[in-house]
Amino acid sequence: MKKVAVIGATGFVGAQVVKELENRGYKVEAIVRNTSKVNQNENVTAKSVDVNNIETLAENLKGNDAVINAFNAGWTNPNLYDDFLKGSLNIEKAVEMSGVKRFITVGGAGSLYIDGKQLVDSENFPSDIKPGATAARDYLNKIKQNKTLDWTFFSPAIEMHQGTAGVRTGTYRTGLENPVFDENGRSILSVEDVAVVLVDELERNNHIRERFTAAY
Repeated sequence: MKKVAVIGATGFVGAQVVKELENRGYKVEAIVRNTSKVNQNENVTAKSVDVNNIETLAENLKGNDAVINAFNAGWTNPNLYDDFLKGSLNIEKAVEMSGVKRFITVGGAGSLYIDGKQLVDSENFPSDIKPGATAARDYLNKIKQNKTLDWTFFSPAIEMHQGTAGVRTGTYRTGLENPVFDENGRSILSVEDVAVVLVDELERNNHIRERFTAAY
């Protein structure tokens, strides 16, 4: 597998995924709104595509070995729930139409369970990110019905931080439906190591048609 499309390639997660793929020797096709934000070179090319234009997106995804989706409709977007869910479903449809089978998509931690209850339904869940987290949870329920793609849904740790230089450790532990906690009771992972997790999953295929999570 040598060529991977990354949707949302200039975002918080997507930019790190592009960097991780490039460092591992992949050819990357960055699907973005603004190509000027992509550092293009012989291994990274950028295309400006609206994810809601399904046919155009599908055409641009053709020829890739896999698609990693880090689409985000914008945390301050007043229509975040609808835009995230619509965009995610349209991306999934476009991947199907493109003929690419391997699809890894990034959701949120809100759909993870503690004591049988999803985090997004807890009383103290942050209200500012609840629309996006709810949309990601609802999208997880949708993609579970897909029998065509070799999909994987990734829920990051509860705390996902932008790291400084050297924060890419390359080490993590995985779980499925419940958050992974460290010895201090925290579920935490840098965004650099989120990218490591995603590219490792691309290479190892440990969670085909399954949701998983990771943390230190």
